[in-house]
Amino acid sequence: MAARVARDIDNGAYVNLGIGLPTLVANHLPPDREIILHTENGLLGMGPAPAAGDEDPDLINAGKQPVTALPGASYFHHADSFAMMRGGHLDCCVLGGYQVSVAGDLANWHTGARDAIPAVGGAMDLAIGAKSVYVIMEHQTRNGESKIVERCTYPVTGLACVNRIYTDLAVIDVTPVGLVVIDMVAGLAFTELQRLSGVPMRDAMAAGPAE
Repeated sequence: MAARVARDIDNGAYVNLGIGLPTLVANHLPPDREIILHTENGLLGMGPAPAAGDEDPDLINAGKQPVTALPGASYFHHADSFAMMRGGHLDCCVLGGYQVSVAGDLANWHTGARDAIPAVGGAMDLAIGAKSVYVIMEHQTRNGESKIVERCTYPVTGLACVNRIYTDLAVIDVTPVGLVVIDMVAGLAFTELQRLSGVPMRDAMAAGPAE
């Protein structure tokens, strides 16, 4: 999934990678593109994860994972970092998700469980501030329920903010006319994807709208 997201990030883009699955995108960025990674704790020019044994305890991302800094990287105050996020200076952010609705609403910071630790962090700022929002997540929960839903039942991070969804089954655009499937894993039929999703979708790879 991370490699599939990386393919869609444009040359020259300024990108924030959220905690969890999104951090893996850094390891799959095309070598022929200059993509500048931002982390909300104050680093611009983040590189891939360091090799085992080369970790620097003072060089971490917002998820407290060790990272590297590329030549020309810069460090700055947390407030300046959030100004970049809120000011529309990021071309794209990649976030994890618990749920995404057909309208592009995102729930990714709290499941509502009583023992869960609420930690929205900068997710709300990124969801609203970035020019494009990509969400990477498993297509279904462990209980076999679709994470793509008609309406979010978990606390919402941002409304109508998601542009594209990447799952282990498909890549789906959120458009004014609904969800549009632009890519699927090999061997998966659109009818089966539709059944597993449980929400209306269109197949961009077919001649017309899906039933």
